[in-house]
Amino acid sequence: MPEPSPPAAHAGPLPWVKLRSASATANLYKRMIAETDPRAKPGDLVSVYDKAGAPYGIALYNPKSLVTLRLLTREHSAFDAEAFFAKTLGRAVELRRGILKLDAATDAYRVVFDLGDSLPGLVVDRYGDHLVLEFYSLAMFRQAARLERCLAASFPGARFVRRASSHTESMEGFRIPPQPRTTVRIRENGVEFEADLTGGHKTGFFCDQRENRLAAARLAAGRRFLDVCSYTGGFALYAAKLGGAAEVTAVELDAEAVELLRRNARLNDARVECVCVDAFPYLRQMAANRRSFGMVALDPYKMIATREGYQLGRQKYVDLNRLALGVVEEGGILVTASCSGMLSWEDFQQALRTAAGSARRRVEIFRKTGAGPDHPVAVDHPEGEYLKVLWCRVF
Repeated sequence: MPEPSPPAAHAGPLPWVKLRSASATANLYKRMIAETDPRAKPGDLVSVYDKAGAPYGIALYNPKSLVTLRLLTREHSAFDAEAFFAKTLGRAVELRRGILKLDAATDAYRVVFDLGDSLPGLVVDRYGDHLVLEFYSLAMFRQAARLERCLAASFPGARFVRRASSHTESMEGFRIPPQPRTTVRIRENGVEFEADLTGGHKTGFFCDQRENRLAAARLAAGRRFLDVCSYTGGFALYAAKLGGAAEVTAVELDAEAVELLRRNARLNDARVECVCVDAFPYLRQMAANRRSFGMVALDPYKMIATREGYQLGRQKYVDLNRLALGVVEEGGILVTASCSGMLSWEDFQQALRTAAGSARRRVEIFRKTGAGPDHPVAVDHPEGEYLKVLWCRVF
């Protein structure tokens, strides 16, 4: 079989890929590809052309991945990788510092949010003088040194940490060597935290709930406050230090996270009862003991990770919310969250409706929020709006 010929419009050093069909998003799958330059290797930047041979854009390429092409830009002529990444990263930093002015409130925030910042396969979080780069793409990982060089222009002297989940490494075909344990101290709206940048979940801390933690604290005064799936104490510490809660209990299953939670409580001179236990039996026990709380924050881990696990994960949301509703006192507040991108707003609200019916509680939703503004959502990638938070009054 003869080698495929490059599109007539192709020029420049990058390998080329010709499409069979286009996509409404920046993700292009194997079935959409017609022909590929034999020179193209996993992890390359490639020039992409539509089925008519017209320039389509520049993308990250990995034939081993289900998402074979991740489109970086539709600008095609005279593409310069160094200039592109410098400009795109600079634009991301400008949103956080120039527009949102986050440095005034915190030294921990998301600097790059994947497709929301036109950098698919990459998340960058700032923690003080550290920047954590989490990779979801082989091709983006191969740009690591360039990314760090460009980021250093905005964050001089920054120290870099590279991360990827074992699932991503397996699916994409790369591996990040183990790194020394790195724990840093950060501040957020006057609350201090220690964050484990190499051993903690995600990149070490959940910056996406910053505005929601502050809003919850404003409702916590005088209430018995329960933080379920607390991780390292985000909602609990805000309620104790800023909110004036009468008492605060934090429930978390991960023993290492609970130890860090206790250190964070001492760091803020905050009184928090830390309980290392699974949330499901804990809530059942509280209901059996007839113990109730004036405010409950429910922020579980992602319970729907795959399409195959959707039904089971959705049922877990129903069950956990039913149990949480059982310990909210009459007229109390439930702040319930889902970070599962596959669970839509409509489905999350339906899960809560089912839980309320089963718990025989009346639930009034008075507010809906999501991730902080340092998590922008591209209009062609609605899945980026992954975090959903419902604010409820319970009777």
